[in-house]
Amino acid sequence: RAEKMARYFNVTGACYPDEHYMVKLDKRLQVIRTMVEQGKYITMNRARQYGKTTTLWALRAYLQKEYTVILMDFQRMSTAVFQEEITFARTFLKDLLKVIRNKNMQISGFPEAMLAELGNHVAKEDYNLSELFEDLSDLCYQSERKIVLVIDEVDSASNNDVFLDFLSQLRDMYNTRRIKPTFQSVILAGVYDIKNLKSKIRTDEESRLNSPWNIAVDLKADMSFDVADIAQMLSEYEADHQTGMDIQSIASLIYDYTSGYPFLVSRICKIMDEELPEKGAFCSQQSIWTDAGVKAAVKELLKESNTLFDDMRKKISDDKKLKTMLYEILFMGKTYPYNPDSRQIDLGQMFGFIKEQDGTAVIANRIYETRLYNMFLSEEMLNSNTYEAALLGRNQFVQNGTLNMDLVLQKFVEHFSEVYADESERFVEENGRRLFLLYLKPIINGTGNYYIEARTRSMQRTDIIVDYSGQQYIIELKIWRGQAYHEQGEQQLLEYLDAYHTDKGYLLSFCFNKNKQIGVKEIRCGGKTIVEAVV
Repeated sequence: RAEKMARYFNVTGACYPDEHYMVKLDKRLQVIRTMVEQGKYITMNRARQYGKTTTLWALRAYLQKEYTVILMDFQRMSTAVFQEEITFARTFLKDLLKVIRNKNMQISGFPEAMLAELGNHVAKEDYNLSELFEDLSDLCYQSERKIVLVIDEVDSASNNDVFLDFLSQLRDMYNTRRIKPTFQSVILAGVYDIKNLKSKIRTDEESRLNSPWNIAVDLKADMSFDVADIAQMLSEYEADHQTGMDIQSIASLIYDYTSGYPFLVSRICKIMDEELPEKGAFCSQQSIWTDAGVKAAVKELLKESNTLFDDMRKKISDDKKLKTMLYEILFMGKTYPYNPDSRQIDLGQMFGFIKEQDGTAVIANRIYETRLYNMFLSEEMLNSNTYEAALLGRNQFVQNGTLNMDLVLQKFVEHFSEVYADESERFVEENGRRLFLLYLKPIINGTGNYYIEARTRSMQRTDIIVDYSGQQYIIELKIWRGQAYHEQGEQQLLEYLDAYHTDKGYLLSFCFNKNKQIGVKEIRCGGKTIVEAVV
């Protein structure tokens, strides 16, 4: 008898509880089940690698005692299939029969004679969509149980008329369910939501764009993980491995970095479980499942190439307005009201790059934020005097493995004053943060990480948190707006240092006062040390 395979963290394909460490989906499945019972036509639109496929496979098992669930995947069909109606209709029917006859799917309740007849239809040279939907209606009529049709990756075929015709007839079939046998429920899953499928369809016929979707209901279930979800998954891992981790603390820290994005949560855990032990920086599994281990995993994640980051880069490169919006949020602290009628806001949310927070569009999580910063900065590094200056002098900033942040600010002030002293106030307001990050990046690259505290990012203020060799550095960047405002900034920094349990912080002010005193000084305030740098 074969031994049961040890479970692991999975980041490719669907997850199964007997093979993988994963979050329990019961609450989400119950929401969908209620909609199925109501006979809803459901769209499940989430960003890439957000757990759609895992949820659909779990849903199939969850519903199969009461319904016949036919789960199909359009991504498995070649693009050529969708170019011509007859080819699509025959391929769809062929794949549907494969699903029904697949023993692993455990589907029953269809007369064999009917299935054999449908098999003959696959070979018909003139088989079209109208005949396909007549066959689907007959399938629903002869089935012993109500059928739920689920199609994953439905938007992979959305750039042609055949796809629109299929959706239109599927809608018509659903709308006539009172007088003609049809599916109990239809679930269409993909990245693109209903209105943004327009951007993938090459046609100007607005009425056709809208009509296939006027019966669809968005799935409202939250598919991101909260701290309790992550803690539950870690508890199962801990039961097998006894690392002694503080489950709640580690779950909270992982959530802080990922905001519960399923792929990012699992990827961090997978790096900690499988990759960090091989790198030799930690002496044991016990030492890995700590705050330091999470930060080390985040560092590894941020520098890797994976399908999620590759897709992010492509989508941003393909849409200049979306790219501009993200750049202005990150580097200029510009505030965009969360307006789903804005195409850039809608696309950013749909792709998982941004989320709504207090009525404002913000970057979805720290991982994406830092990756976006790195992506934008990398486009400027080769032609940046600021980056080159820091790169050439980087060895002086690290002494005995410790980052000398005081010296970093001192040298940045000298460089900025030498190169940008004559620039306009607007230039400094729009570029000050970017230039400091360009200076900082080569110094900490390879050893440290940084992220921006989203709650404090604005046109006037940005807080940068740097992790380097187990130590954190809090740096507040401010635009000078008078002495009273400056003193308020010092108080805000003190409160921030308390929150991070550290006694030393840094304040970098971009000042336009002609009588300003350029330089770096150290002050004591409220029992804390603040290093103030003025440029």
